[in-house]
Amino acid sequence: MTRAALIQMTSTDDPAENREVLRGYLHQVKAGGAGFALSPEVTNCISGSRSHQRAVLREQDRDETLAMVQEEAQALEIWVLIGSLGILTGDEDGRFANRSFLVSPQGKIAGQYDKIHMFDVNVSETETYRESAHYRPGDKAVLAETDFAKIGMTICYDVRFAALHRTLAQAGAQILTVPAAFSAVTGAAHWETLLRARAIETGCYVLAPAQTGVHYVKDGVERRTYGHSLAVAPWGEVLADAGEDCGVTFVDLDMEQVAKSRQRVPSLSHDRDYETP
Repeated sequence: MTRAALIQMTSTDDPAENREVLRGYLHQVKAGGAGFALSPEVTNCISGSRSHQRAVLREQDRDETLAMVQEEAQALEIWVLIGSLGILTGDEDGRFANRSFLVSPQGKIAGQYDKIHMFDVNVSETETYRESAHYRPGDKAVLAETDFAKIGMTICYDVRFAALHRTLAQAGAQILTVPAAFSAVTGAAHWETLLRARAIETGCYVLAPAQTGVHYVKDGVERRTYGHSLAVAPWGEVLADAGEDCGVTFVDLDMEQVAKSRQRVPSLSHDRDYETP
């Protein structure tokens, strides 16, 4: 049995402030008996200003949030998934990476994943996102190994792309991580349904730590995220829902449930070739 802890935050545009909030939550995770902590997407900075992000974000080897988590993971002897960090890159167009990190209890990076699918959508007349204008997409699916499970790493909008999660499960993933900063509007409509579907289709645990609340107001419009960090069992049951408040939500995982779910419905081995329209 593995105890995991979903960290729900309202990140600001100040990485130093967010870093100390995360540090406090990691200590709560340890005190609660969990060996695996997960934080949400863009844990280090949510901002409506790209110039501000360019000023405060750092390259991976200089990022202070990553360094802090590596130190605390080793000191607390826990696994930590940093849902993602905004990372400076050397790209000529100046775009950032939206990068998730899995850190071991030895403080080592056991896996890192750049978000593949960019959130370029028009939710409403007042809520529009063009993630690809500021973040460059990744091009590689990532499976990371721990001493308790194999973990398929995804981020937020990736949840709408079932093929990615199926690929990870067929490669051996037992847990799928979906850290998010989900829109409040799309979250209310789709969040739980999508996460439960990914769990049911793959027979994996799905762990989705989320941002919550109002992060900033720009031109009179709030940047609000949905919250409701979720843990979903391989058979599709919601094991934990964090609601809208910041904090730590604990859940116990039994990897035998992954095998049992896949034995009952072995759809991962039932692929067939077919002609496309």
